[in-house]
Amino acid sequence: MESYILQHSSPEPTYLHQLYRATNLHLLNGRMASGHLQGRLLKMLVQMIRPRNILEVGTFSGYSAICMAEGLEEGGKVYTFEIDDELEDFTRQWIEQSEVANRIVFTIGDANTLAPQLGITFDLAFIDGDKRTYVETYETVLQLIRPGGFILADNTLWDGHVTDPAYDHDRQTQGIRRFNDHLVADNRVEQVILPLRDGLTLIRKRT
Repeated sequence: MESYILQHSSPEPTYLHQLYRATNLHLLNGRMASGHLQGRLLKMLVQMIRPRNILEVGTFSGYSAICMAEGLEEGGKVYTFEIDDELEDFTRQWIEQSEVANRIVFTIGDANTLAPQLGITFDLAFIDGDKRTYVETYETVLQLIRPGGFILADNTLWDGHVTDPAYDHDRQTQGIRRFNDHLVADNRVEQVILPLRDGLTLIRKRT
């Protein structure tokens, strides 16, 4: 079924295919990169929402940042933060050599601390950082999003671990469960979980 879906979706651009392969060859946990299907969805969501400013928490290899930048209109920017400085050399070269490099501002550091210092109101955010602190990151990001703006949260089904008692003591699973429970009780937003890959939650901040 996955093969059929990919065959009937817009193709993965060559540069992104090369990046995905390089990510899996050279980085640990390469599957964390968004990949073909989610990448095309991210681009299309950007084209639908038409944000001017996007905040990304968790750059990893730069795949998702490039996908979102592809969908931006002239003058739009993706501000992406990666806390792991060991990724900088790999990620920066792939971002800077991409056709959308001028639309991406890549920063090494903690988005929870640095993003509020930008003084920017964002139209869209993509949360894909440390699962253990998803709630804290969400609370930071929500304050930076305009009323009516959107947040995307990745990995919210966590390979099905969110419903598996065998992972009750896993801190990352606990973080995702806590986030999902926090979100469903939050009347400031409305949300829906898409069972895409590892779970992608679409969140809209109420006006």
